Amino acid sequence: MPMKVGFAEVDITPPVGTLKIGWIIRIVSDKVIDPLYARAVTMQSDGACIGMISLDTLCVRWTQVAEIRKRIESNFGFPGRNIMVAATHNHAGPAVKKFETTPRDEVYIEMMISKIVEMFGRALSGAEEAEIGFGSCFEFGVACNRRVIMRDGTVRTHGSFSDPNALCLEGPIDPEVLVMGARSRDGRPLGVVMNFACHPTHYGGSGELSGGYPGILAAEMKKRGWPVTIFLNGACGNLHFSDPTRNGVDMTMEQIGNTLSADAGKVIASMTFVTDATLAAKSRTIQLPYRAISEAEVKGAVRGAQRFDSTGLYDLGMPALLERIRTRETQPAEVQALFLNDHAFVGIPAEYFVQDGLRIKEEAYPKHAVVVSCANGMVGYVPHKEAFRRGGYETTFWGGSMLAPEAGGLLADAAHDLLTVP
Repeated sequence: MPMKVGFAEVDITPPVGTLKIGWIIRIVSDKVIDPLYARAVTMQSDGACIGMISLDTLCVRWTQVAEIRKRIESNFGFPGRNIMVAATHNHAGPAVKKFETTPRDEVYIEMMISKIVEMFGRALSGAEEAEIGFGSCFEFGVACNRRVIMRDGTVRTHGSFSDPNALCLEGPIDPEVLVMGARSRDGRPLGVVMNFACHPTHYGGSGELSGGYPGILAAEMKKRGWPVTIFLNGACGNLHFSDPTRNGVDMTMEQIGNTLSADAGKVIASMTFVTDATLAAKSRTIQLPYRAISEAEVKGAVRGAQRFDSTGLYDLGMPALLERIRTRETQPAEVQALFLNDHAFVGIPAEYFVQDGLRIKEEAYPKHAVVVSCANGMVGYVPHKEAFRRGGYETTFWGGSMLAPEAGGLLADAAHDLLTVP
């Protein structure tokens, strides 16, 4: 059976007035800068199939993923377990989950899910015989590790080297820009899937709605002739475009989108396309331990703690968070791997630190793995284990960072098993 590939997209921009999440303040949207989209790709070959969905949202809850998969399987017979649903981690989007005092927007969520299911059906029905190619390059001009080690051994997230107590950056970045291109058998571009690791936070703290740099990237790729671009963010939990080594100099979302589009253009120009694909999907749900909580952690007073809030939202959310930890005991997390020949897309439901993301990629060899963060749910920040002794925003205990230091390693262990165990 020839390989068939289909792409589709749909506008999921919320109406002005919708509550936003992505900043630790309550924000009501008041303007649309550019549209938000959901995008999908379906692939079928020799009786096997996989699908990917990207959303221009901060995150996607596991209950929403389950509903999307359920409706797609019911409507189209496509196996839900073979679908990855990932958010781009765009900070300028709607309240798709409860975020401290901001309730999730149930009306918007139902509209979004309905549009996603219909869009996936269009990708399936529009699939055609195709060929695919893979390639990658390295981009060092966009992402920075945002955690600065200070002379006392603590970390300041978004620290600056204008501070005389700054010492060095805590860790690396992941510079790989991976591109999967698909075109019809006569060479017509159908769409691309791209993976790169960097926080998209433009317009996060103000009233504008925007797709962020992933939206700019998709628009620029359209100008290059590629109708749909599915952007899958990498292990970006501690990566940002604001450069601590240049006192926090920021790149605009237009600059980032244009840079990544140019990178993709160069990769595609030298890409080798094939007509055959071996497809497979695996997943495993594991139970992650919560933090062992001290009174100092509850108060944000441990060494290295860094709260980005002056309105008391951290303290306001503590009673419910402590009750959740007491009653649930562990946090479920799905780890998924989608395989295309010798490449694998590994879905992690977290704002995952780059150190563990790079570990997954290294241990996957000779498979070429990339990590997809904010995929199939969201458990919050998952720093690498060593980060906890230094502190910083991402390790400070609150609703967005509640898991034990070993959680990152457990997710990497699960990914390793999916990638290496037959």
